[in-house]
Amino acid sequence: MSLSVPTMAAIRFGYGLRPGEAPVQSQDALLAQLSAATQWPIAFPVGGLDERRAAISDLQQQLRDLRQSDDDDQQRRERRKVLQRQAQARFQQDANARLLQAVLSPNGFHERLATFWTNHFSTSANKSLPMRLLVPAYEAEAIRPHISGQFSVLLRSATEHPAMLIYLDQAQSLGPDSRGGMQQKKGLNENLGRELLELHTLGAGSGYTQADVRAAAMVLTGLTIDRRDMDAMFRPGISEPGPHKVLGVSYGGPKRTERDYLSLLDDLAANPKTAQHICRKLVVHFISDDPPDGVITVMTDAWKKTDGNLTAVYTAMLAHPAAWDNPGSKARQPFDYVVAGLRALNAGPGDGTVGRFLEANQGDPGDNAKSNGDVAMMADGDQAAVTNRKAAQTARALGQGALRRMGQPIWLPPSPAGFEESFGAWITASQLAERLRWARRATAQFGEGLDPREFLKATLADAARDDTIRIVGQAPTRSAA
Repeated sequence: MSLSVPTMAAIRFGYGLRPGEAPVQSQDALLAQLSAATQWPIAFPVGGLDERRAAISDLQQQLRDLRQSDDDDQQRRERRKVLQRQAQARFQQDANARLLQAVLSPNGFHERLATFWTNHFSTSANKSLPMRLLVPAYEAEAIRPHISGQFSVLLRSATEHPAMLIYLDQAQSLGPDSRGGMQQKKGLNENLGRELLELHTLGAGSGYTQADVRAAAMVLTGLTIDRRDMDAMFRPGISEPGPHKVLGVSYGGPKRTERDYLSLLDDLAANPKTAQHICRKLVVHFISDDPPDGVITVMTDAWKKTDGNLTAVYTAMLAHPAAWDNPGSKARQPFDYVVAGLRALNAGPGDGTVGRFLEANQGDPGDNAKSNGDVAMMADGDQAAVTNRKAAQTARALGQGALRRMGQPIWLPPSPAGFEESFGAWITASQLAERLRWARRATAQFGEGLDPREFLKATLADAARDDTIRIVGQAPTRSAA
């Protein structure tokens, strides 16, 4: 079964069709989204990056005050619980905004790429309390601005961000023979060095050794964070002196500088094995778990010719005929599934029925009545308060709650390797049961009054198979259809 370009563009390279939104008509139109997206505001972190930086500094100060306070253990626990609730509430708002960003944006290809790269350079908000505030900012300022430029710039931006340095314990890594390392009697942490080679650049099985991992970690010493402002910084006093060879190339000398680790990052970005590893991951993400070699070859050729220009790499992928073959060879990950479903149901002008509902009910359902001054004045049994609370519960069940149940909560990957890509990881009996449960609840909330056949045409277009059309027509009720 072959599909039209607009249908394939929406399903394979975007987040699906939305009723009333003009479908993408060509490969060039997909690529045009990369520049168009720069004019589309980023919905997170809520309040903007300047406000978020101030909030992170404030949280750091409160944590310092807590550690230095004369309170007893019980008082400290209570004060910390307050900080945890506040940070979690901010994180929840950001996660909701991240979901809405994908649902509402007309630039589905750009949004898919942002998700891909955030997963490639994975960090987790579960690492520490400040990470609840840092990780949303990490995607907004370290990943998204660079996904259509040079890979070397993206690599540096992700590696130097405090979220990455905290997540992979680089902030704990000291050169064993550095002045700071000997004074503090602390040593090397290899996490960032290992993941830099294994996940972010060359890929597992590419020929590097444990000695290369350790040497890379040595070169990275000195790259750390300013814990007061949570910014990246280089401290020569904790960097391991002397030269260190990674893949046969020597970095550093008696006096270490940040240029040493930056040279390492640039060399890794330019390594042909990095191009091979990342181009293959892109093809697996968008096209097939068994990626066609021809597509990878043209992408790596484009990488080589342009020194890793990512727009050129995407262009080569989209221009290859195999990129448009074999529809249905990929399974949507849970985040993709939920976003595509909400987009399909999001009829109406402006942000649509789904968009308006989710925007109005982003709070924690448990605190919903408290968060609204008018509702807070109502009696416990007041119908408006009950309705308000139920709406918040529904919004959570269709958004963050569903993603948690399906195993892909936003910004909470299970490891530095990120979330799985393979069909087998997501299409299981339990996964399908959750997806069916979600579909029933979503259509109950947003599907009233929709004609099933018209809905099918609007959201699947020519991807609707004959047997799908027949089964929808045979359904006993509109809800079932």
